[in-house]
Amino acid sequence: MHRHHGRGRRPARRVRGTGGPADVPPFHVAGADVVLVGYFSARQRDFAALMDTAAAELAARGARVVARAVQRRGVSHGGARKMCLPFSSRTLLSGGKVREVAEARERTDADAVVFLQALTEHQRRSLSGLFGCPVVGLAEIPSSV
Repeated sequence: MHRHHGRGRRPARRVRGTGGPADVPPFHVAGADVVLVGYFSARQRDFAALMDTAAAELAARGARVVARAVQRRGVSHGGARKMCLPFSSRTLLSGGKVREVAEARERTDADAVVFLQALTEHQRRSLSGLFGCPVVGLAEIPSSV
């Protein structure tokens, strides 16, 4: 009998050992210039204070914040319905904000981009490729310098 070999029936191929946590070298924040990025909903009014606290925490760990970027969600009427969702599951940010952060990183020659929020492994890989440097969440940086 004839078997149908449709594309939808084939399981997705997964390559092990690429892009996992063991493959990502640890980021050493001491002495590094970083771009600090925060993603906040419009309901969060104290985002500037949170950015200041994160910058102070990075400075205490030996890093120098050379640029900051804030992505707000739900500020416009159309975005209010989607406030809890990221602009992009791949980058967390809008396309314009990705370009803005990439330009800031290039202009300042920053060593890394640090997000206040935790990032998935896929987001870290995608953003690292777009920015041309390591991208980490603040919570992933070891507290000892």
